[in-house]
Amino acid sequence: MNKIISAIRKPNLSFWQIWNMNVGFFGIQFSFGLQQTAINPIFSFLGADHAELPLLNLAGPVTGLIIQPIIGAISDKTWLPKWGGRRKPFFLIGAILGSLCLLAFPYSSELWFAVGLLWILDVGNNTAMEPYRAFVGDKLNDDQITFGYQMQSLFVGAGITIANFSLFLFQDWFGVAAEEGAALCSTGTETISSIPTWVYYSFFLGAFASIATVLWSVWKTPEIPPTDEDLAELKREKAESTFASRLFEPIIEIAGAIGKMPTMLKKLAAVYFFQWYALFVYWQFITPMLRSSMYGLSQEDNTRFEGIMEACRSGGVIGTGDTAFAQNFQQVSEQALAQTGLMNGTYNFVTMIVALALVPFAKKYGSRNVYVISLLLTGVAMLSMPYIKNEYALLAPMVLFGIGWAAMMGIPYSMVSKVIPEEKRGVYMGIVNMMIVIPMLIQTVTFGPIIKNLLNDNAVNAILFGGVFFIIAALLALRLKKSYSSDKIYMPE
Repeated sequence: MNKIISAIRKPNLSFWQIWNMNVGFFGIQFSFGLQQTAINPIFSFLGADHAELPLLNLAGPVTGLIIQPIIGAISDKTWLPKWGGRRKPFFLIGAILGSLCLLAFPYSSELWFAVGLLWILDVGNNTAMEPYRAFVGDKLNDDQITFGYQMQSLFVGAGITIANFSLFLFQDWFGVAAEEGAALCSTGTETISSIPTWVYYSFFLGAFASIATVLWSVWKTPEIPPTDEDLAELKREKAESTFASRLFEPIIEIAGAIGKMPTMLKKLAAVYFFQWYALFVYWQFITPMLRSSMYGLSQEDNTRFEGIMEACRSGGVIGTGDTAFAQNFQQVSEQALAQTGLMNGTYNFVTMIVALALVPFAKKYGSRNVYVISLLLTGVAMLSMPYIKNEYALLAPMVLFGIGWAAMMGIPYSMVSKVIPEEKRGVYMGIVNMMIVIPMLIQTVTFGPIIKNLLNDNAVNAILFGGVFFIIAALLALRLKKSYSSDKIYMPE
């Protein structure tokens, strides 16, 4: 098929045009921020052991592996003017589905229900995410592509920042020792709780942000229409294809694109394996690490709490001492979740601040070099976290983490965008996402046995493990050639 989005038809856009184009990332990433910080503690509130957390997070990598590349391939050959164009129908549908799941999530009364909602939420987020990334590439020429993806990184940081700070603030404003109305069981006049009610408010806010910001970008940013020749080609391909061929064509196209994948993407895949494996470890185990390193709860305490909760759910008699212990454990766990929100909010706030500042650094020193340094800083941050006991001192490594996250969310995409075929942008952005979710998938099925058998079932050791993986990723990133990222960069007024 002819190139639908031609570089010739891409004028330089103003700052505010690029801003409006990326606003929808705020809502999508608000949802992602809640997944990063709140979902795993909710699983724990509902009775999951921390060694089970990797497997319970299987939804993210599986749906990302299946949904994003297929949606990307389909959107490459879609034009629906009544519904917004090529990419916008997909990320609008994804945002609606995600908002509905966020509204329902706090009402989970059983672990299986929460896990099921996570699967649906990930389907919605993945349906929105890949076409959105391709949409940014569609609209921008090579001079502005780095700026555009770093603007995307700014909104990624902003969305996750507000999501995490909302958890911290709502716990401070509305958290109590035992939550009425979220009870698993009562023992006399005492209550042992499950999901705290203050968590509900963050999810409701996320549901609104997800749909509202995407609607803003859909309204304010038109897609580049195909030429008459492109439309004729689309109609011809549709007329000549059968339902079966249309069903399997995206899979065949993805396989063909992988076979012809540029060398840069192959080298980036090795970096991404260690980078995203480590990030998944961080998101799953930062709250369990804080319960141990900052608040002094041991694995034996965790086991005792789970036993009390299991007896609670089965209708057993709970003694006063066990009730007091469980309530204290619950309160400390809520404090650890709030601290995680503060830390994650801090690193994403830093991301929001430095995202655009990295553009001139990438221009002057090379995108590869900035990317390598960012991975090293993130590794140093993770290696230092378990040894810091003060809640505010813990924000120092989060500054390094935020600089790293800003680079990871923007620079690789701008590098990739310069080496992939224009007409295959959706397919290759989907393949890049496969390079993200496959390490996550491997992590979900391997890290449970690793932490249990090799890391002494210790969340502190898990975070240190992730730090080492970031250092390895930085060393592998040195293999990316400077020539992949040396193009000029235009920053709009």
